[in-house]
Amino acid sequence: MELVDLYDENRAPLGKTAERYGKKGPGEYRTVVHVCLFDSRDRLLIQRRTAGKRVWPEKWDVSVGGGVDAGETSRQGAEREFREELGYPLDLGGLRPAVTVNFGGGFDDFFILRRDVDIASFRLQAEEVSAVRWVTLPELLDMVDEGSFIPYPKSFLQFLFDMRDSFGFPTK
Repeated sequence: MELVDLYDENRAPLGKTAERYGKKGPGEYRTVVHVCLFDSRDRLLIQRRTAGKRVWPEKWDVSVGGGVDAGETSRQGAEREFREELGYPLDLGGLRPAVTVNFGGGFDDFFILRRDVDIASFRLQAEEVSAVRWVTLPELLDMVDEGSFIPYPKSFLQFLFDMRDSFGFPTK
């Protein structure tokens, strides 16, 4: 049984846990994470979900995604998911989520980074990931149009590409 920490609508810890896919009470939310890994050629690493996945089977998705376990920080969850799904020890040392998207069940932290990695060195988790590849933004948007990529809003995918070399917005 996988447990997750629960938070209120302001992301304050409630001091309670629940089963990851179990029903949550009113005002109880969990955290999930996504990692968007870009290379020096401005390509995003994407993964194809296996046919056995409960949600979005056989669709392509950003580099990594998954739930944050009870007792983990968002960053620890992102590093663990990357290691589990791709068999690669990604160190997010000091990196905070570039953006958080609220969804009905909680908070979705997106970590965006640029690093050149050899995908031939990955050991894909057979239950989760069937393939990985690099894509440019035009290729990615075409995949959304053809229905092979999870239907994120295209403007959000553009935003992820726009944010790959910055953290947040300019401040005075």
